[in-house]
Amino acid sequence: MKKVLAIAVIALGSIGFAQAQEIDFGVQVGYNAANLQGDDVDDVDARNGINVGITGEYKFGPSFGLLVGAIYSQQGADLDGAKLKLDYINVPVLAKFYLGGSGFSIDAGPQIGFNVKDEVEVDSGIFEGSTADFEAETIDLSVGGGLTYKFREGTTLEGLSLGGRYMVGVTNIYNDDDTFSDDVTNQVFSINLGYKF
Repeated sequence: MKKVLAIAVIALGSIGFAQAQEIDFGVQVGYNAANLQGDDVDDVDARNGINVGITGEYKFGPSFGLLVGAIYSQQGADLDGAKLKLDYINVPVLAKFYLGGSGFSIDAGPQIGFNVKDEVEVDSGIFEGSTADFEAETIDLSVGGGLTYKFREGTTLEGLSLGGRYMVGVTNIYNDDDTFSDDVTNQVFSINLGYKF
């Protein structure tokens, strides 16, 4: 866990370190609706969870920025009679394209996730409350994006931002042909509230 956090912090500090005064550091917290997709994914509901972490945005100009974060994210899915808990420290690297000074930005880019929790919890039947390891892959790569509104400087809510994001996995979460086929990936929709310092 300490190793994962160290990697995330290094990634966060890697952009424009020499010009750190030009980076807006902040925090975010939000809601996740996470699920799985693939040929062997049937009768699976979304797992509701949270995301919370730190972010840093380097502004190249009024129309373009680059955001990097270290985000704890509860993912997985609700299975029939059990809950798959796949939690990650995600490190997104998102390009932000600002729309005409309006405060809105279109965000897009890749994300690497480091698995920090990996279990199936039984929530019904005689084994209710018991858990077992899922043995998911330790690294998860995904791509996606979304839309963010950042309240502008000089306004009452300066520093706050509100955004929605959809990320879809491009690597398999579980490589075992006897259990799943090779195309089961994560997908996560999140709504996030951010604050920059």
